[in-house]
Amino acid sequence: MKRCTWIALLLVAGLWGQPASAQLLGLGGGKSSTGSTSGSTSGGVIVRTTLGQLGLKLVCLLNSCKVVGNLDGNQEKVFLVQPASGLLPSVLAGTLRLVTGILDTEVDQVVSIPRTSATITTIPTSLYQQWPVNYFGTSVWYGYANQPAAQIINLSAAQNTFRVSGSGIVADVDTGVDPNHPALKAVLLPGYDFTRNQAGASELNDLNGYQASACNSCQAAYVNQSSAAMLDQSSAAMLDGSPDSAFGHGTEVMGVIHLVAPTAKLLPLKAFQANGTGNLSDIIRAIYYAVDNNANVINMSFDLTSNSTELSDALSYATSQKVICVASAGNDGAEEIVYPAALQSNVIGVASTNDLDQRSSFSNYGDQIVWLAAPGEQIVTTYPFGTYAAANGTSFSAPFVSGTAALLVNLKGSANQSQAESALTHEQFVGPNMGYGRLDILRSLAGH
Repeated sequence: MKRCTWIALLLVAGLWGQPASAQLLGLGGGKSSTGSTSGSTSGGVIVRTTLGQLGLKLVCLLNSCKVVGNLDGNQEKVFLVQPASGLLPSVLAGTLRLVTGILDTEVDQVVSIPRTSATITTIPTSLYQQWPVNYFGTSVWYGYANQPAAQIINLSAAQNTFRVSGSGIVADVDTGVDPNHPALKAVLLPGYDFTRNQAGASELNDLNGYQASACNSCQAAYVNQSSAAMLDQSSAAMLDGSPDSAFGHGTEVMGVIHLVAPTAKLLPLKAFQANGTGNLSDIIRAIYYAVDNNANVINMSFDLTSNSTELSDALSYATSQKVICVASAGNDGAEEIVYPAALQSNVIGVASTNDLDQRSSFSNYGDQIVWLAAPGEQIVTTYPFGTYAAANGTSFSAPFVSGTAALLVNLKGSANQSQAESALTHEQFVGPNMGYGRLDILRSLAGH
């Protein structure tokens, strides 16, 4: 007799005679990708199954595991399960793979936002140009709107020539955002915090209730290896030597997207904590959430050194729903394979260049992960507490391309992955192993 038949019989026996509360406990499951999955879970197993949530719960009764919740939103085929105490996730994954109706399993893993060896040592002049200017109806710092990177990629010329400023929704899977930043507030959607399983995606929650005062006397402070921010004295003191090395990363990335596409809506999806770590399961949930909530573009300023089947499947699903997916190429300064940038059938990988159109020393390279490059050194962008920062890294190259995708959506009325990839082949050549070259938005829109 097949194993599935024995499982069915044993499950009936196991449930027979138990109180109703035990039979029903936790068996309900909604269709939202926020589901009931607990945030910051470690040591879990990602399971793809045809059994549904109830069937998987019954399987777990025999295999010392607990279904935490579904990861794929309205699809309800991918779930996170946790092994009982003392059971290794790898052992559970192997056991579940033998069960009829379980299509695939993989151990959940911790993903880190990549750091860069390119330490900010000189504060760019643009960061001191703090007088306000009107930027598509919002007051921003002059040095943000008119920084060298914006000029290099022909941003203003493209916006004016094609009369576009971005439309649709750009989702960013990151550390969250400062929801009250004056430059971003008008276009921010509420988003979701997958690390806490709650609505909203404020990264200020990672500071345990700390609230900075208005930055009336901003001074440059080195807040981590790759960023220097204009902060008031109390904020700088709080962040000095902080273990929260990725705090502000999401707000910085959002600021670059907004610079390029200032009228596109921004959807912050908090899958990473302030220390720069996040669970693969939360990243997968965020991708499905973005699709279910009508995102047109997904920005991913992170990378993994090994492929994940379910991450690949999530991105394949996203592109099948006409979502444009963009990822950073990584900051190891090497020709190496990283994901999701290497998933070139579904993802546009972005490397970093400096203001002289040279590959940044920290940027990964190689046509297997790089579709094109964009500026990624001393990028002036938004930072929590309503202020601004200068940052290095491919993390800040990718959102230039994500913003460009929102301009394409604006120009065409809609755009999909293949159309965006085609448009992003008309770039400035910057040498071998850098894909189609450095982003030139004017050329990209002209060649759409």
